[in-house]
Formats: sequence, C-alpha cells, structure tokens
Amino acid sequence: MFIIQPLNDLTFNPLPMSTTASAPSRNRTNLWLWIVQGLLAVVFLFTGGSKLAMPADVLATQSHLPGMFMKFIGACEVLGAVGLIVPALTRIRPGLTPLAAALLIIILIGATVSTAMYMPVALPAPIIVGLLTAYVAYGRWRLAPIESKSA
Repeated sequence: MFIIQPLNDLTFNPLPMSTTASAPSRNRTNLWLWIVQGLLAVVFLFTGGSKLAMPADVLATQSHLPGMFMKFIGACEVLGAVGLIVPALTRIRPGLTPLAAALLIIILIGATVSTAMYMPVALPAPIIVGLLTAYVAYGRWRLAPIESKSA
C-alpha cells in the first residue's frame, strides 16, 4: 500500500550540503577526498614530471602535439598536483585546491579527446582520472571545504 503525502508536508532546505551534512558523514567525505587528492597528486606529479624530464623532440615524436606544448602541459600537471595538496594541507588559501582540480579537468578533457583519437584502447584511464578530479573539485568546493587558517 502506498501512502501519498500532501505537498504541504514536503520541506525544502535551500542550505548547501556542507552545512546540512552530519559530522560523521562529513568526516568520511573529508577522508575520501584526502585519499583521492593524494592519489591524483601522485598521478599528476608522475605524468607531469615525466613530460618535463623528457627532451622536447622525444615528446614530439611520441605525441601528435609539439614538444614544447607537451612540456607546458607537464608543467601545468606538476603545478596542479601541488595545488591539490599544499593549499588544503597548509590551510593557506584552501580555495585554490578546488580551483586546481577544476583546471586539471581542462587538461584531462584534452587528454581524453587525444586518447580517443589516437589510442582508444586506453580511453578509460583519462576518463577515470577526470571523474576523480571532478569529485575533488566539487568535494572541496561544496561537500567538505577546508577552512582557512584565519577563519
């Protein structure tokens, strides 16, 4: 038997999720975000560092993009990895963490398109990393934002 509730009994809470989440749920979300942030930082440090360590002409032969552009992407990945961890860890300008994740998503969109065109077998990798990065961006922006030191 189904019970139909009248519309006037439904309540709408316009507050963001971070203010309505219970403490244990927020702590669990915070833990998962830190785990994913750490894993993503390792991934981006490795991929970006390897692009920076290789000579530009080798990068150009391995990719359909110019070598110096790949060096730029590598530098962005390394800086993004630092941005995923350092602002949140030090609590100095922690709003930079979701910004770094959002900007890394832009790089991952390009990586997904490039992989789809030239290596479709490996397509799940940039998609999964992109989804995890989007989780960090949204999580640190709305679900479990980190308070600033001065707050």
